[in-house]
Amino acid sequence: MSQTPEKRVRFQPVFGLLNDAKNKLNSFKYKILVMSGKGGVGKSFISSMLALGLAMKGRKVTVFDADVYGSSIPLLLGVQGERHMANENGEILPVEGPLGVQVVAVNLMLDSPDVPVVWRGPLVGRAITELAAKVAWSGGDYLIVDLPPGTGDAALTVAQVIPNITGAILVTAPNALSEVIVAKAANFASSMHIRLLGIIENMSYFKCPHCGRITNIMGRYSGEYLASKYGTIVLGKLPLDPSVNEAVDEGVPYLLAKPDGETSKIILEIVDKVINLVENNGKQDTPLST
Repeated sequence: MSQTPEKRVRFQPVFGLLNDAKNKLNSFKYKILVMSGKGGVGKSFISSMLALGLAMKGRKVTVFDADVYGSSIPLLLGVQGERHMANENGEILPVEGPLGVQVVAVNLMLDSPDVPVVWRGPLVGRAITELAAKVAWSGGDYLIVDLPPGTGDAALTVAQVIPNITGAILVTAPNALSEVIVAKAANFASSMHIRLLGIIENMSYFKCPHCGRITNIMGRYSGEYLASKYGTIVLGKLPLDPSVNEAVDEGVPYLLAKPDGETSKIILEIVDKVINLVENNGKQDTPLST
């Protein structure tokens, strides 16, 4: 029988843990949460490519994979085979990914990435807090936090552990079910006084590679509706792109595997908008349209 993560990684309560975590995470200039409230909309893909895109723009970036049960950032950034090591002080060292992007994930502390994390909610919250306190964060320009689906223990813990959160990006898909559940994430951010930087609509359309015809396979206007409802903007719309899965299968981050692809170009446009919003306090009057 496989060893459970509770035996493999031992998180012990430590006095002052929350303050230690906050002090360390304050070493980042900008801290952005990527959330959806719903699984299956490509949130982790957005988180990983946003981090990689920021690194391409010369920023020093770390990704914190807070999706304890469904960690996929290591796979998307091509570091699934790596494991966290400790320094001479016993602190957990981030794993270095492509373009110098630093990665921190519970999945990189397990014997194998397919070992299930069998933890109850309170233990997940405590584990996130202790991990944040015990990592030797390198600091820098951006901390991108990939939140799990839902608005429970993990999301609440992250919102409490990370000081001075710059803002949140919501990821949705163009259908009514996504609208309803992502709206919960928007209300969660509002209740925690976290600024909504904008909305990314993933799987927005399919563009035929042969004739160029655009088809809205999953529906329309989820991003615009949510942006209007919550007083924010649509940062971009990503297509259903088979080359994304091809890159994942090859174990190469999509932006590096397909730098000239349509999806890559849109991602880099989103990155520019995020930089403008958080570094220059820029504003946009109209959402991006396809």
